[in-house]
Amino acid sequence: MTISDVDRIVLMEAESFSDPWPKQAFTDELGRRDGGVIIAEIDGIITGYAAYIVCFGEAHLTNIAVTYRYRGKSIAKILLNSIFEIANKADCEYIFLDVRPSNSAAIALYREFGFQELYQRPNYYRMPPEDAIVMVKNLKGDIDTNGLV
Repeated sequence: MTISDVDRIVLMEAESFSDPWPKQAFTDELGRRDGGVIIAEIDGIITGYAAYIVCFGEAHLTNIAVTYRYRGKSIAKILLNSIFEIANKADCEYIFLDVRPSNSAAIALYREFGFQELYQRPNYYRMPPEDAIVMVKNLKGDIDTNGLV
């Protein structure tokens, strides 16, 4: 992502989420040394993005969205695979994410990619209020969730 991409991504964020990140959050990602935002483009049109953090041998998928017009075209899968590549290059063992329990499409996608539910964060989301499911994928092998909690 570059500074010229931020306004389009902010619009996509508002289109995709009931409690969107503010513009400043995306602008702050530009200077992040331990993460960032990658974008997907088709013919110069931003179709999706994924934000991540890499630290202490772990990666965190902090945000991912695909614009409505391009959903169902495997863009989220491409973005997830790109995040896995980034995490593997950083020698991360695990990748974590938070997801609303009501977001069944996202949960199905994450399970398809080998994520497992770890636990719930009570009252994590604000608008509307909802818990978060914390999911994890072991990038090095099988997950032993007993050692993670």
